[in-house]
Amino acid sequence: MSTNTHAVSRRSFLKTTGALGALAVAAGGAASADAMFGEVPAAFADAQEKITWGHCAINCPGRCSLKFHVKDDEVAWVDTFTSKDAGFDDPQPRACLRGRTYRRWLAHPDRLSYPMKRVGKRGEGKFERISWEEAIDTAASKLKEVIDTYGNEAVYVPYATGVSASTSRPFNRMLSLVGGYLNFYNSYSTAQISCITPYMYGSKQSSGSTLSTAEDAELILLFGSSPVETRQGGAVSHYDWAHLREKTNAKIYIIDPRMNDSVMGHSDTWLPINPGTDAALVAGIAHYLIEHDMVDLDFLHTYCVGYDEETMPEAYKGKNLSYYDYIMGAGYDKVEKTPAWAAKITGIPVETIEKLAYEVGTTKPLYVNQGWGPQRRSNGEWTSWAIMALPCLVGQIGLEGTSNGTREGSNSISLSSLPKGTNPVKKSIPCFLFTDAIDHGPEMTAKNAGVKGGDKLEVGIKYMINYAGNCLTNQHSDINKAHDILSDESKCEFILGVDTVMCDSLKYADIILPDLFRFEQVSMIGTGGDNAYMIAGQPCTSPKFERKTAYEMATLMAEKLGVKDEFTEGKTEEEWIVELYEQSREKDPELPTYEQAMEQGVYVRPGKKKVSMEKFRTDPVANALDTPSGKIEIFSEKLLQFTDGWELQDGDTLAGMDTLPAIPVYIPEWFGVESTTEEFPLALTGFHYRGRIHSSWGFIEDLKEVNPQEAWINPLDAQERGISQGDTIRVKNQFGVIELLAKVTPRVVPGTVAVSQGAWHDADMFGDAERVDKGGSINTLTTQRPSPLSKGNPQHTNICQVEKVSA
Repeated sequence: MSTNTHAVSRRSFLKTTGALGALAVAAGGAASADAMFGEVPAAFADAQEKITWGHCAINCPGRCSLKFHVKDDEVAWVDTFTSKDAGFDDPQPRACLRGRTYRRWLAHPDRLSYPMKRVGKRGEGKFERISWEEAIDTAASKLKEVIDTYGNEAVYVPYATGVSASTSRPFNRMLSLVGGYLNFYNSYSTAQISCITPYMYGSKQSSGSTLSTAEDAELILLFGSSPVETRQGGAVSHYDWAHLREKTNAKIYIIDPRMNDSVMGHSDTWLPINPGTDAALVAGIAHYLIEHDMVDLDFLHTYCVGYDEETMPEAYKGKNLSYYDYIMGAGYDKVEKTPAWAAKITGIPVETIEKLAYEVGTTKPLYVNQGWGPQRRSNGEWTSWAIMALPCLVGQIGLEGTSNGTREGSNSISLSSLPKGTNPVKKSIPCFLFTDAIDHGPEMTAKNAGVKGGDKLEVGIKYMINYAGNCLTNQHSDINKAHDILSDESKCEFILGVDTVMCDSLKYADIILPDLFRFEQVSMIGTGGDNAYMIAGQPCTSPKFERKTAYEMATLMAEKLGVKDEFTEGKTEEEWIVELYEQSREKDPELPTYEQAMEQGVYVRPGKKKVSMEKFRTDPVANALDTPSGKIEIFSEKLLQFTDGWELQDGDTLAGMDTLPAIPVYIPEWFGVESTTEEFPLALTGFHYRGRIHSSWGFIEDLKEVNPQEAWINPLDAQERGISQGDTIRVKNQFGVIELLAKVTPRVVPGTVAVSQGAWHDADMFGDAERVDKGGSINTLTTQRPSPLSKGNPQHTNICQVEKVSA
């Protein structure tokens, strides 16, 4: 499908984006439409306009289309894809509020323009301008020095999400050519669910049915999912959710500690739950289903392992280790998981749990979906597992209108990426434990820290290339601890930072290189939801000041290190993009030619309803899963064997056990509703926010006015502390202190404070003994202790106290 590239007037633009204009007005006039999107500067009024397409490259599957209106080699304003461009009404992968403010970021006073070197303490943010020659020579020389002294295992590229595109990882390729680097696995977003899903469903069934499949459901359960917040913009889950709400006649429940924005307008669908207790709710539902003979035994006995004694592996029979035994009080903790038991933990009344359980047992088709919030906790692996077990109990998997309890699937367009090459270093660590690898790397083993590819690390991380990432501090847990580790130059000896703006993590770099946005260079990206689309773009302007692409930077370093020819293979970045795209077209012949894609800018392809595990349900023998049994494993012998001998901490497993449970149980959180203290009596949970994607856009003033950083607190908890709407409050715990505004609202359950993640850390780390973070970053308050199985990020597992800041 082609798109036209005609100009759209600003008046027409605002008319077609009335919701965004209304949002600005609803914010109390804090940011008008002019403030958000900008008038075309007077200097551009008579200049000839050029239009280019580009895409957002931040870690959001929306991959929104961006339409740049350029005059005199400067972006005058940013538009997006509309029906006028396409010649059809739907789907339209339009940019969200954030994407439409890119002009603010593009020309922000804090935009990085020149290479710089650190002249102050690490974390102080003091730098001076240097030449590219000095910057590359220093970065390459230090890399060679570290490799010669410690070996390539001491080199690391941290997890980062600021850039997604087909050529967005050139530094990994360059490092592979000079001996390699320490690998990582997992992500900050999905470690727990990504780890546990293969144990239950195998490695090829990691996603659920598309949201369009839920149009055929009669009952829809969403656990901790808010598509309109986490995936705002584009034509992915937000778009698909809005369409689903219009089309379905199903009853919907959103189970969440907050009345999130996906519930708004349909408040009867909100089922408030204490954070971190979803597995307890599922257990209470399971008990009711078993007690009232509502489970689908035929499905469980045919397709599953571990539900009851009959389906247990032979070696584990007669030991009361089945899921049935756990629910009915004969297994593990010998506690019967009645709805009354679940009610005390979840905060959901017994009658509500029983009513929900009855609906689950009698309503078909049932579509069960979970977001990534419930799994991002200390008990997240078992929470995810429990939610996935729920549709199994009633046989609602692999049929029209059903899903498998994971996150929704998609019809994405997949494009080939720049080859990383063969990394000679085979060891890897969980990405969440990189600060541990800096601080005490040789103490990290396979048994205590999830080291893979070897029994232990031989050396700590001494050199890092932090490209487009704010996970050294801001998006990492326990910012104060991370600061102490990173600021000690005897530990990690050199950090190369590459970015577009000075974020908190970049303050710890020794050399900084100024990056170009993907829309300031040739770029392509594919994505999708119920429908699939791809965006291709040319540079909106010429490169300004001394900014370069990451590919150019990696090429310069490769040249210094004597591997330029191997790195580039004689190709420019655009030539790589063309070659990679042609590889993609070989696999997907429906894609337009490269020239057509670049001319169109946006290519959209209608998707199909995808029913997860449909083939397995039709014939479980011919289409066996790649689990050890070939079936759905509610009990996992593989998990028990893999974790045998692991070193666990108190709270990692059920009380009285020294191994990790092999079924989806409820494990109380280390810092949760069952472990609050007199000093810290409130649970603290995070959530994604409309004003940012993680920390990206966290410094854009106009977005901060429309989306102020607030702590959601229930009126009951606020009244007890003398807190009113709009007060400045302190949220504190054993890890730190933050200051932010109070949002007093019944949209959060009592006993819980909710703070949106991604706000920019703002503390005097050298002059303030308390290190009070006045930016309100929740990661000042989160623990860096990993979840037990995946060694993942448990950033929603916290307790705290709240107090009003005296005037």
